Amino acid sequence: MSEEVGAPPEGDEPGARPTGRARRLGAFALAALVVLCGITLVLGFVNKNRCTGPEFDEFGRSGPDYDLRSKQDVCYSDIQFLWIGRDIDRHVFPYVNGKLNEDGQPVGGVVEYPVLTGVVIWASALLAQTDAEFLLLSALVLAPFGLVTAWMLGRLSGWRALLWAVGPPLVLYAFHNWELPVVLCAVAAVYVVHRGWGRRGVERPLLTRATVAAVLLGLGFAFKVYPAIFVLPLMLYVLTGGRDGREFAGRVTRWTLDWFGALRVALVALGTAVAANVPFAVAGFEGWQASFTFQLLRKADITTNSIWFWGLRPDSDSDNTGVQELIGALSPTLMLLSFVVACALGWLRYQKEGTYPWIAVSAAMLCGFLLLHKVHSPQYTLWLVPMFVLMRVRWGWVVAYLVADLAMGIGIFRWFYEIFYGSHGGIYDGLAAQAVMVGVWGRAALLVGLFYAFLVARSTVDDDPLPEEPRTPAEIGTRSP
Repeated sequence: MSEEVGAPPEGDEPGARPTGRARRLGAFALAALVVLCGITLVLGFVNKNRCTGPEFDEFGRSGPDYDLRSKQDVCYSDIQFLWIGRDIDRHVFPYVNGKLNEDGQPVGGVVEYPVLTGVVIWASALLAQTDAEFLLLSALVLAPFGLVTAWMLGRLSGWRALLWAVGPPLVLYAFHNWELPVVLCAVAAVYVVHRGWGRRGVERPLLTRATVAAVLLGLGFAFKVYPAIFVLPLMLYVLTGGRDGREFAGRVTRWTLDWFGALRVALVALGTAVAANVPFAVAGFEGWQASFTFQLLRKADITTNSIWFWGLRPDSDSDNTGVQELIGALSPTLMLLSFVVACALGWLRYQKEGTYPWIAVSAAMLCGFLLLHKVHSPQYTLWLVPMFVLMRVRWGWVVAYLVADLAMGIGIFRWFYEIFYGSHGGIYDGLAAQAVMVGVWGRAALLVGLFYAFLVARSTVDDDPLPEEPRTPAEIGTRSP
């Protein structure tokens, strides 16, 4: 059962200090949370499974009219779609013998994702002979990652973890692509920093906890890249001594900076990412490189759902090389600038409060990434939902974002159906097209607001208070009543 320990800091004024620990869930409540998440995952699978069968061609592709049904019935998933075209159906081990063909498409076992996701895809397909079997086996492989994420979020943030466990994004996107492992890596990094592990838990030294978190973020890079951006705020958290600036490795001086600890975090994260990639680069450099090259060369088009494609219409057509090159330069530059701004504002908050808000800064950096990247796939919402759990932002932000996401998640496929199979498909024609516009620009506006909202919000991960440092008799005698 749940237990209330202390008073949670309601209201969360930006300058206020936490007064206690957030509501913790007991074993029974955590089990209930995980069961609810399991039910949501089943619903997510049933939703995507509507696109499979009942017939299969010689390649194991569902029929009849797979493409039409996937758009009309809004049951499309990348998992089912990529069964054909990436040699997944042929059970080719990823990357080693692959390359990009003359049209820039991955062949020979290359998939357009980092290496650990490629291995998950390959392993999930080993026993599959049809796209339906591949979807089922992929769901069975991915589901435990979603369940463990629910458990960790419950341990970190109490019942607020229901946003993950039973929210619409998990139904829409749990088995849309291969996001659940990378989300677990990101959440687990927060978990080990703020809850530790084993009997000692958070009593382990900060540098030990942060080092394990760095490993998890490095693994996250090898799944889907984005957790790598959280390494910098974690470094700043270690640099400044963690909670209240009092968790320095062997030092207690409040304003000492732990440069060694911050560097260790960076090197461990980098080393983990390199270690995961080196075997593939050595075994087949061209195939390994092809996955990165494919994403680098990807153009902002109608499938990317980004502000770049829609904001620069009509000049953002794929064949407009000049505009595509401009997007290719502006997108990463502005993303990096947003990261710098987030870290700097986090530093100002640290100087005021004494603890560097690394979770808040990570959430803001993620908003910058989602807003400014040239690709904004619908399933990326699964990256953001844990931040809604970990940060105590106002519910209006959360509800508004989920509504905009729902408009995009449903509208984009209904609009594609209208374009390819319906009687009209113009951007001013029909509800589906307008839902896409609500999704694109609604999400964009909300990400701008959330960038700031995260930076000033309190985390729901309220650590146990550190013991008071011993004071001298003189300090005790001069203490104000």
